Amino acid sequence: MQDTPHGPVHGITASLTDGTLADVELLSGPDGVVRVARIAPVSDRNPRDHTARADPQWLDLRDFVLTASAAEPHAHLDKAFSWTELNPPLGDLDTAITVWRAGSVRLDEESFRRRATRAITTLLRNGITAVRTHVDVPPGPDPLRATRALVGVREAMRDLVTIQIVALANPLTPTEVVVEALDAGADLVGGAPHIADDPRAEVARLVGLAESRGVGIDLHTDEFLDGDHHTIDHFADRVADWPADRLRTAGHCCRLDTMPLDELERVADALARASVSVVALPITNLYLQGRHGPSKGRRGITAIDVLRDRGVLVTAGADNIRDPFNPVGRADPLETASLLVTAGHQSPYTAMSLVTDAARTALGLPAGGPVVGARADFLAVRGTDVLDTIATAPADRVVLVNGSIVARTETTTWTAAPAESRAGAPDHATPAPYVLETS
Repeated sequence: MQDTPHGPVHGITASLTDGTLADVELLSGPDGVVRVARIAPVSDRNPRDHTARADPQWLDLRDFVLTASAAEPHAHLDKAFSWTELNPPLGDLDTAITVWRAGSVRLDEESFRRRATRAITTLLRNGITAVRTHVDVPPGPDPLRATRALVGVREAMRDLVTIQIVALANPLTPTEVVVEALDAGADLVGGAPHIADDPRAEVARLVGLAESRGVGIDLHTDEFLDGDHHTIDHFADRVADWPADRLRTAGHCCRLDTMPLDELERVADALARASVSVVALPITNLYLQGRHGPSKGRRGITAIDVLRDRGVLVTAGADNIRDPFNPVGRADPLETASLLVTAGHQSPYTAMSLVTDAARTALGLPAGGPVVGARADFLAVRGTDVLDTIATAPADRVVLVNGSIVARTETTTWTAAPAESRAGAPDHATPAPYVLETS
């Protein structure tokens, strides 16, 4: 990589997802938003002859693939990196919930702030410039300490990352506490109706609260595989008449993976009519689901293909990062994309779209990336094509927000390799010494 300029850039030379090497020119508008002004294919691949290199604010990333910056549509920044603090056993969803409820009482506001800051900076470095995070508002003393911490992180990072906060109520959370979380700065109403004694009543409670506040809603929905019950169709019915610009999202939706096809198609049609976005969460659901009972061994990933075929906006996220709900995770959109390919049976191009363009749309963000008129929010990853970047997930990346570089990572590797034999040396000659191959 060339010496990368700091701050705003005038343009980028990089490979697009279709393999075209192109110059992407940027222009700042009167509203302060930097957008893509022109895209021109580069016919001469010799960097010494490329005129754009004369501009010190032009990024020469011809060994990189350029996409819109990624978005994380479903995170838990309050839980991130708590695995080592809580030391939970391996287990299913019920185990994780039990461990978190018992252990989180020991975590103070500073713990939430510190771990969330670590998570958000890792997400940004990996190319994620927008995050929707669910934050618990449990009953008991000071239920808003995590919300306050996340609001503080959002303010500190506001010029770098867009953060949306969902007040995640459990069925025992009093409605007035969720209202207090919204007053404290949470943006959307959230919850997990499927774990309530009366799931449909819990859907009604949470949707009603969102309606009374005029805000969006993002529910953990039917995060189970066994049984003949579900809440997602009731959710779709309740928000079907909402204004078009009010966000409504269903996360997990694991039950759709085991639903009969005729019922699945009926539910998918209802979701499409109601404009409910669905978030697939492969890494956490692969870890938590399919451990017991008749669904043992099932993937637990929602029915991506049927949903998309029926017109539902589907996106994908990483969910948890090294907490009781998932002991691993790199906070990397390319990790999610890789799992979409291997476990979700998506093409590399669809997988990349689900963590970039579709994720941005689900969060209500403007289009970004190398498209004329789009906002200059970019992720550039070293590689030859989309498949290469997903397969290798290199750390070498450049991240831009509104036309300015906000993160870059460069790596150097060396590998011992045998040097070529000396010309004319006999076969029995002493082998040549090893040399270092660098990249």
